Amino acid sequence: MQEIFNQFINEIRATTWLEYIGVAAGIASVLFSRKENILVYPVGLINTIIYIYISVKGSLFGEASVNFYYTVMSIYGWILWAKKDSHKTIILHISYSSKKEWMQQLLFFGVFYVAIFFSLSFLKNAFESNTIPWADAFASATAYTGMWLMAKKKIESWYWWAATNIASIPLYFVKHYAFTSVQYVVFLILSFMGLISWMKKVKQQHS
Repeated sequence: MQEIFNQFINEIRATTWLEYIGVAAGIASVLFSRKENILVYPVGLINTIIYIYISVKGSLFGEASVNFYYTVMSIYGWILWAKKDSHKTIILHISYSSKKEWMQQLLFFGVFYVAIFFSLSFLKNAFESNTIPWADAFASATAYTGMWLMAKKKIESWYWWAATNIASIPLYFVKHYAFTSVQYVVFLILSFMGLISWMKKVKQQHS
């Protein structure tokens, strides 16, 4: 335990200014999403672009692909969240997924998990990288699913975010990105807060 603690302290000291900026932008983005504030997307773009670079540098190719996907989906989500009707009223509202949508989510996750797992396994064998295929694929596939659902304002997106955060905490720590692993601890807490907040908003919409 002492050895893990010492490793954590040493890696926190070695954290770059770029990682600090990325973490700050990431936490701010999640706070905005919890409040259903459209700033989640422009602020989130700062985080995702920085983490594409950090992930590639750390041989986290699955996470790099996730952050590239985040970047694209942030633009898509920004457009959806900004849409208004002729009365200047926001069109997209928070909602629960139907049984059909749940099946689509599970299929979406499954397809991406298998694709990412085999892609990372190939990269690991071909380039002898320190990638962890099964863990990276799980973190990536759950994140892909969560971001897709966030763009559509589905409450279930927070469940997928929680799964992503749980997987990413140890994944980044073993890759020597201790401060980023702390970020995912904060994200995990915020994902539960976001879930509760969105549930309350849906209840208010139907009251």
